[in-house]
Amino acid sequence: MDTRTPLTAAELEDWLDEELDAVLSIRRTAHTQALALSALARGQQEFARHWISVIAKTNPELAFHFATHVSEAMKRMAQEDAEAWIIEAMDVYDKMGLYPAIAVLADIGTFARASQEKSRAVTLEAVAPMLGLFLQGLSGRRLKIEAHERTFTDTTTVFLPAKIAQLPTAADNARLYKITAAHLWAQAWFGTFQGDRPRRLAEHCQRFPNPDEALLLFHALETARLDACLARALPGLHRELLALRTERTETPAFQAQVARLEAPGASVDETYEALDALFGQSPPEPRRYQGSLDAEAVAAAMEERLERERTALQTALKDLLPEPPPPPETEGDAPKRRFAVHRESDREPVLLWDGQPLAAPPEVRALLRSIGQDLGDIPDEYLVPAGDGPPGAEAQRRPEDVWKGTYHEEGAYLYNEWDHRRRHYRKDWCVLREVDVHPVAEPFVAEVLRKYSGLSARLRKTFEALRGENAVQRRQKHGDDIDFDAFVEAFADWRRGRELSEQVFLRNRRLARNIAVMFMVDMSGSTKGWINDAERESLVLLCEALEILGDRYAIYGFSGITRKRCEMYRVKRFHEPYDDTVRARITGIKPQDYTRMGVAIRHLCRLLNDVEARTKLLITLSDGKPDDYDGYRGEYGIEDTRQALLEAKQGGIHAFCITIDHDAHDYLPHMYGAANYVLVDDVRKLPLKISDIYRHLTS
Repeated sequence: MDTRTPLTAAELEDWLDEELDAVLSIRRTAHTQALALSALARGQQEFARHWISVIAKTNPELAFHFATHVSEAMKRMAQEDAEAWIIEAMDVYDKMGLYPAIAVLADIGTFARASQEKSRAVTLEAVAPMLGLFLQGLSGRRLKIEAHERTFTDTTTVFLPAKIAQLPTAADNARLYKITAAHLWAQAWFGTFQGDRPRRLAEHCQRFPNPDEALLLFHALETARLDACLARALPGLHRELLALRTERTETPAFQAQVARLEAPGASVDETYEALDALFGQSPPEPRRYQGSLDAEAVAAAMEERLERERTALQTALKDLLPEPPPPPETEGDAPKRRFAVHRESDREPVLLWDGQPLAAPPEVRALLRSIGQDLGDIPDEYLVPAGDGPPGAEAQRRPEDVWKGTYHEEGAYLYNEWDHRRRHYRKDWCVLREVDVHPVAEPFVAEVLRKYSGLSARLRKTFEALRGENAVQRRQKHGDDIDFDAFVEAFADWRRGRELSEQVFLRNRRLARNIAVMFMVDMSGSTKGWINDAERESLVLLCEALEILGDRYAIYGFSGITRKRCEMYRVKRFHEPYDDTVRARITGIKPQDYTRMGVAIRHLCRLLNDVEARTKLLITLSDGKPDDYDGYRGEYGIEDTRQALLEAKQGGIHAFCITIDHDAHDYLPHMYGAANYVLVDDVRKLPLKISDIYRHLTS
């Protein structure tokens, strides 16, 4: 219990006059607000004063309105619920501006009611990360999850309620989110929306006197068919689905049609037949997990996605051509050599070149799966490699356009950013795009190898030895030598009358390295000169050594200016070979703008999470602390970077920083941990040390 004496109205008014001077000096006094705050306990007063100060740094007008409503909020809500109310208002301010945020602060009743149902309610924000991984595992392609007042999918995004509190417990409501998301996924996977079926559904319903009623009846029938598909494909999930069902009234005619739709092999064509047979009947009450159908939204999303993926696939196939493409016309009767796809299963189409399997990179396989899921097969015209397009074909966009139209789908990513003052994320705050480093045809790599020829030879021997290390397996039934510790224990057991263990041998086994390493290279303007040269030299030596070791690795640079223009520079992706193109990109690395680290870490962790590896490393080469033009510096930048690193750790990624900043000891232990960074005090020594650092990290 807080025994401190509450502040008086006079004391609070003096404090508010000083804190909110920017708005009070114009037209207001804070007497009313101070009087209301004086009725609160001292702990509540301090809570209110903390948030008034925080909000005032963002917008003093918003802070004044908060001061107006906070006393009432503290009477009606617990402190943690009041904090959620504040964060919601700040998020709305970030996205929509001042007046919508003021409206949120005034709507105390909504949040007070929410606090009463909090024990059982589950928010989409809380379950979205799990649902995202769950749906990606089901579909093989990433589905976005967004809050919406309606529950439906356009096959690109799954739209779900921002909060569910229908069921008695939080576990039940979380399960309802999961089953609803799975059911919406099933619409794309089991053929409700495949090929031209979205257009067909809209046209078919228009044949009836009441199209909306026809759509509801179709949805009820298709829900029954999809439930049966889930029962066969995912029986465990279907058991959870059954637990959420409630009894409802169904006519005998409806039940007869459902029996047909539940039979193995039933397709959406049978659903249309059932609709024709039943139209005129009222559909039964909807299942709580079935949501709604929006055929027009699906058609629009599929059209955009197919066009984008067709272009991406054809561009990728151009890069995969084993030789220059044949001329348009062939002589005689000799067939053209071309790409084709063989579908060994529903999940994994195999790319062929001239009838022979071709090793396709992961992004090409993902494109084939996604197109096949939408169309049922890969049309021949999708498998024609792209020609050389006209210069300047890609339109220039402003960074602000990322929130409009399909710009996000064209390659921009939105990431949250941690605001330590609010103790909350700013939602979709940073806009990031990937671009290739412009390759430069200069003999930089050859000069580096000549300059460090002695070191390069030593590194080669060191890494060859590391590649050949053996691992010793103890307590084996068969092996190369006696495990004396195990033998002594077995002998002791035998003397006590127990059965003699057979696991008393040692076995030497070649150590299988299963490592994926992401190198994150600082390309901010402060790396100009010596630092840029040292980074590039280090990358050359690392690549030469890693080619010997065989570890999978990728290299990305990062820079940008403001939250609206964060950029990742592709130097080498995981699937790319270390060839002349990558060498030219390393040569082309040059200083850019600022150092916004949090969004870069989140994006590279996203790429790392798409790689199957037992050990995942994120190694940063940097010359200084986080910094950007729009205030991303000092404690704010450090805390966001630290939060991004904590997220990486939770995802099983080990982060390490190699820095040349002499002030690194002031902030890197807080960001990375005391044992997860190293300071190279002389930039000219960086190429000499970086390979040794890597060897110690991965041994």
